Amino acid sequence: MVHNWPYFDPDYENLSQCINPPRVCIDNFSCNDCTLVKVDSVNKPGILLEVVQVLSDLDLTIPKAYITSDGLWFVDVFHVTDHQGRKINDTKTIEHIEKALGPEGNLLGIKGGTWSGKTVGVHSIGDYNAIELVGTDRPGLLSEIFAVLADMHCNVLAAEVWTYNMRVACVFYVNDEATSKAVSDLSRLSMMEEQLKNLLRAWGDDVRGSRINFNMSSIHLGRRLHQLMSADKDYGGDGKLDGKSVTDNPVITIDSCEDKGYSVVNVRCKDRPKLLFDILCTLTDMQFVVFHASISSDGTYALQELYIRQKDGCMLDKEEEKEIVVKCLEAAILRRVTEGFSLEICGRDRVGLLSDVTRVLREHGLSVSRADVSTVGEQAMNVFYVRDASGNPVEMKTIEALGREIGQTVMLNVKRVPPSNLKVAEPSWLSKASFFLWRLPWEDLALIQIGVYPFIQFILFLKTLVLQTTWDTSFSLHAGLGY
Repeated sequence: MVHNWPYFDPDYENLSQCINPPRVCIDNFSCNDCTLVKVDSVNKPGILLEVVQVLSDLDLTIPKAYITSDGLWFVDVFHVTDHQGRKINDTKTIEHIEKALGPEGNLLGIKGGTWSGKTVGVHSIGDYNAIELVGTDRPGLLSEIFAVLADMHCNVLAAEVWTYNMRVACVFYVNDEATSKAVSDLSRLSMMEEQLKNLLRAWGDDVRGSRINFNMSSIHLGRRLHQLMSADKDYGGDGKLDGKSVTDNPVITIDSCEDKGYSVVNVRCKDRPKLLFDILCTLTDMQFVVFHASISSDGTYALQELYIRQKDGCMLDKEEEKEIVVKCLEAAILRRVTEGFSLEICGRDRVGLLSDVTRVLREHGLSVSRADVSTVGEQAMNVFYVRDASGNPVEMKTIEALGREIGQTVMLNVKRVPPSNLKVAEPSWLSKASFFLWRLPWEDLALIQIGVYPFIQFILFLKTLVLQTTWDTSFSLHAGLGY
């Protein structure tokens, strides 16, 4: 059954969008445990993904949503919480949502481009070169890439790295160390490209090859990584080769709603941040339109029911087509799944910082499964998700060694990313506090200098020791607080 989009004169459509601009309502009173974000607007292809992208970039979780966009109007209700599961009470966050999704935003695309520089999340990073890499993953690869960029005197403003099925996709935003502007020297760019190609070719069994692209695309970073890995056909395997658990693989089915002309995608999987965004990215890039959807979560598992059609109005009829969609959605869900430890690093940004940090990780036998690099002002805020390169559990003595070596110049926060089928016991707060104080090296305490800012940092650090809920789920190693 084919359902074609009705034709409308473009001038009339723009007039309708101007007369009926998007409206957003943020409701903190109707629900006890979450904030309701209600959006209604003239409908257009891709608008659902844009709305969810705004919420995801603010690190908001969507435990429940009701979506309908059949016909000419788009009406959605999202139940959202912050990363700690609380209502959205921050005034700046609320104002950002209202501006991005309301009449002042560019949700309908009628204002054209409004940003002078690239934005990652909600931060603008200004003038840059964008470098995209796709190839076979191997231990130490990220360290070698950062070393090349440091040797070429390039500062990494932002970056994101994903691995799945022994494949890696990276997007780096870099500028020149001396000028803080994009590198314009063609010979220098050519040399950089050649050195990066040599790194990706260093793996002997790379049957799928590798690709490097100096791209100035304005596509959202997360969506671009999905596109790179999908084009690389990373969905062809089962996810076992890169060390990720498959005990809780997503359960995805596709049924038909013949009387309404929809294909119905049902997804049940472990809930996590940005889950809906990842699913919508994949469906949109596969040329599907989501007309209705119901999203729910019990805190552990998410259930999503999406009524879709292809852009030409057709349903999914062939089993081969359904199988490809299921594999692509499964890959989209698992690309962000990590096990092991996350290392949150905060410190003064400098050229070579990432090279030094990843070199230490490699020397301690750790492999980076995912990385998120960002810069706000002069501060670098980086998160590395690591696991043992040999596939064994990461030993605590390795984490302690990292704290002693990396924590001399930056603040380091280490969190265990528990396997999906493992529940961690919670000791009493007294035993946790004893653990922290015993683990903190006295020579690191000696680095604290007399002054207001270091003193406040130290008090806040001691406060976190008492407020932790379980030491083996999250513990901090802070040192060099007076940097």
